[in-house]
Amino acid sequence: MRGRILIDAGPFIALFDADDSQHKKVKSFIRDQRYSFISTLAVFAEVSHMLDFDVRAQRDFYQWAMFHGVIISDINQNDLPRILELTEKYADLPMDFADATLVVTAEKTGIKEIISLDKDFDIYRLPGKVKIRNVYAT
Repeated sequence: MRGRILIDAGPFIALFDADDSQHKKVKSFIRDQRYSFISTLAVFAEVSHMLDFDVRAQRDFYQWAMFHGVIISDINQNDLPRILELTEKYADLPMDFADATLVVTAEKTGIKEIISLDKDFDIYRLPGKVKIRNVYAT
């Protein structure tokens, strides 16, 4: 049985941009298939924007997400107070909306692992000062 893991925009971007310095490493990591990936629409929007240099890359990303069963976690209006709280708490970074939705998703699902190319998740904490462990080492 595969474990569930959160996935940030960076690995998706690297996977679908062959010129990205992390492309081969991310591709190998994802091919390992040890995880079921959980993300948010905010992350999808960020990926789509970053892949806008090539509509084929965007299309490939959407198709891959559909066929490989990326689960899109529901973020709704009820989550905005927590997103605001996190944005204020990490204002010195600053925390972007996509990262905030991933932290909220971690809180709602109990998932405490992520694949991210960013070091921000080394700083973010869940209630009780619990760390979200980034299983991807760059």
